[in-house]
Amino acid sequence: MPYRRSTAVQERLDATRSTLVQAASELVAEHGYAGCSVAAVAERAGVATGSVYRHHAGKGALFAEVFRVATAREVAAVAAALAGSGPVSERAAAGVQTFATRALRAPRMAWALLAEPVDPLVEAERLAFRRAYRDLFAALVAEGVASGELPAQDPEVTAAAVVGAIAEALVVPLHEGRVAPGTDPARSTVTALTRVVVRALGARHPLEQP
Repeated sequence: MPYRRSTAVQERLDATRSTLVQAASELVAEHGYAGCSVAAVAERAGVATGSVYRHHAGKGALFAEVFRVATAREVAAVAAALAGSGPVSERAAAGVQTFATRALRAPRMAWALLAEPVDPLVEAERLAFRRAYRDLFAALVAEGVASGELPAQDPEVTAAAVVGAIAEALVVPLHEGRVAPGTDPARSTVTALTRVVVRALGARHPLEQP
């Protein structure tokens, strides 16, 4: 008869896995991907290094899971900002502001998610992250075109360009750490980026409406 784990054993395994992912997430937020190691994760989680390998094949697999958890949270925040029944321009602005503000609030994690050199397994998660954002903005653009709020365009191409522009505009500030959240430079960056994206969609920025 095949071995079946008891509920208690499975709960302990799940709890340990969750602890490892949380520890790794904290380390990425503090030091970036390059500043993390399996040993550091084990120490932060309070377990032996071997315990990490019982749950993950290596650093790439562990941090791929970290990226899945982190990106799901970020995508959900932007999706919530884009949702609703208001004008497309206002919802697009809200989505960009949410993306940029959250990135500047957690610069090391955002740098890791967007552009830091990573393991191929993690890079695959990064591409999924980009596709998820593209799909969100593409749906909004398609809605705007259908309603006449936006000019005719290919929603997926526009959305991919917009997501790329947002990431590119944030990469250098995030890497250099020169735009602290809540400061005037941060607010200026977010405002300028929002205007660029809304105009790229063919809409007027909400603050520029006559």
